[in-house]
Amino acid sequence: MISKRIKKVPPSGIREFFDLVLGMPEVISLGVGEPDFITPWRIREKAITALEEGLTSYTSNQGLLSLRKGITNLLEKKYSLKYNPEDETLITVGVSEGMDLAIRAIIEPGDKVIVVTPYYVAYPALVEICCGKVIYLPTKEGDGFKINLGKLKSLLSQNPKAIILNYPCNPTGITYNRKELNQIWNILSKKDIVVISDETYDELNYDKAHVPFSSLNRKAKKKTILLNGFSKGYAMTGFRVGFACGDKEIISAMTKIHSYSMLCGPIISQIAAVEALRARKEIGQMQKEYKDRRNFIVKEFNRLGLSTVKPQGAFYCFSSVKKYKISALDFAKKLLLQEKVAVVPGTAFGEEFNSYIRISYANSLENLREAAARIERFLSKL
Repeated sequence: MISKRIKKVPPSGIREFFDLVLGMPEVISLGVGEPDFITPWRIREKAITALEEGLTSYTSNQGLLSLRKGITNLLEKKYSLKYNPEDETLITVGVSEGMDLAIRAIIEPGDKVIVVTPYYVAYPALVEICCGKVIYLPTKEGDGFKINLGKLKSLLSQNPKAIILNYPCNPTGITYNRKELNQIWNILSKKDIVVISDETYDELNYDKAHVPFSSLNRKAKKKTILLNGFSKGYAMTGFRVGFACGDKEIISAMTKIHSYSMLCGPIISQIAAVEALRARKEIGQMQKEYKDRRNFIVKEFNRLGLSTVKPQGAFYCFSSVKKYKISALDFAKKLLLQEKVAVVPGTAFGEEFNSYIRISYANSLENLREAAARIERFLSKL
């Protein structure tokens, strides 16, 4: 009874591994990519008040206009990036739905989509579900896990319909500056290709200001679907609020699918998100703590021989276990069973990353110190 296409799609490598963790006591989880901070009180209070006032109806398919205006005002203020809240902005149920809608809106069966590796687990799966074909663009630790321009140029000969970019990146934490993005655009602009830019972690840049891909120039803006949301930077994962900005023709197509599949995002969550846009102080405080944790864990892992490229954003490290001559899956399983520390095998983000693990430092500094001590003890026995 199940579609052959769906049968082919593997389950999430992250969730599959963390089924092992459920029910295990005293485990320090450095796995699931979710902020350990509670949503700031002013945001929660706004949601509570909205519920008490009986604001429990549908919104328009595109989402609350007040939220769309708030988002476009913030993008203009931060990045000098102008979108019309009326027809160039859509509120989605998390960035995951936004990615799904973007792919469904532009992909015909057989169309090719470039996915940069290592990748967030949903990207190739969503392309395949839409009967598209994935073209992988591999990156290497030696290049800082950044796109090799020569490789990108060579892939364009296959006439891809789209490319999915993600920066700051899950799982590596790397990001790109304006010069690097312009170099990428100069290559992409030679072809008629749509850029789906997942910038979920834009609030979590630690060393330099974030540069949206659509801010590069007018043509790049027209060709880019900007995806972002409130889950990571605002610690609002359970609220499920994302947004898409782009050319009105693409946003209209995405809205059409959204209106049939999801109708609209939850009104309580959207009202909370309006308040979140004003919570700049709280966002800054969380960002500072993440940066302190990053500095600690990168120093510790490199000391332990787990080669780690310093992430510039998000809250992940993608660390090599090559030195210990053990596969990523065996490393993760043994570490979990012996020392009760959970990490994600690198193969969840691309089959070729069998010598890497992803860790999330969205955890307290106290827990990170204890996890590092347990990992050091574990490594001494290998």
